[in-house]
Amino acid sequence: MRTILLPGLALSAALAGCGGNDGENNADAAARAEQAARTAYEREIRAWRNERVERLTRPDGWLSLVGLHWVGTGTTFVGSARDNGTRLELGPPQLGMLSLDKDGSARLDVAEGAEVWIDGEPAKGRVELVSDARGKPTVVGFNRGDASFILIERSGRHALRVRNAMARTRTSFPGIDYFDIDPGFRFQARFEAYPAGKTVDIVNMLGMVEPMANPGRVFFEKDGVSYSLEALDEGDGRLFFVFADRTSGHETYAASRFLYAEAAGPDGSTVLDFNRAYNPPCAFTPYSTCPMPPPENRLDLRIEAGEKKPLPFPE
Repeated sequence: MRTILLPGLALSAALAGCGGNDGENNADAAARAEQAARTAYEREIRAWRNERVERLTRPDGWLSLVGLHWVGTGTTFVGSARDNGTRLELGPPQLGMLSLDKDGSARLDVAEGAEVWIDGEPAKGRVELVSDARGKPTVVGFNRGDASFILIERSGRHALRVRNAMARTRTSFPGIDYFDIDPGFRFQARFEAYPAGKTVDIVNMLGMVEPMANPGRVFFEKDGVSYSLEALDEGDGRLFFVFADRTSGHETYAASRFLYAEAAGPDGSTVLDFNRAYNPPCAFTPYSTCPMPPPENRLDLRIEAGEKKPLPFPE
């Protein structure tokens, strides 16, 4: 449970301890190796940041969200006209009739004359809709493909999540503000596994409670003090953390930040790199359903690394 050495720093230490009559040259070589390792690490983090912005600003990324419409079982007409049970802010007056069964199965009867694409292909008549809780969600496109919605499920309730590639939140995105890259917030951590099948109740931004897989917790140490975080498992093999800290609501987004770590090795070791801590979607849009940190993940520590509060949009 210590700050992990960056690649190359072990070589620096070895060079510094070589001895001989050329100690000064060895010290210079060690300093150069250390600087090279620091430069490589900063380049790695900057590349990660660029990839993060690229994902965020894609036409179907989080910044394109423009609506979240909850629907109940039965039928509802969907479209932008006032007389629709589920009225969208954009799109044709009538998209079609959505039917939702008690078992969660759903269908869309496309309105006559409406231009609709299902997963990128033109569609007419009745189409089955898959929610995000049942697999890859069906994408219902309209507005010549610039807009779409999917069916999501949260705590047994369903909603249409609507995207618009031309949303101001995407087209006028001001970028992301960061703390300086600091290797002191990259830790060698120890993973402690829980019995298989353990879950933890996670509350989302809407107050809904959902159990999530809780494979274990990780321990790390900062300035001689030990801390731990409860890990979540989203099914991709990585460890997922939703956390808050002493910067939350001050320099950083009040609700939470997210962080991923690779699965622990055979010895239980993994790396927590808070320089990769990032804001949840709800920091940028009111149309997401972000998880909140469990009480155990509210750190009595200032994590001065990763993303800061979202920047304001230009007037």
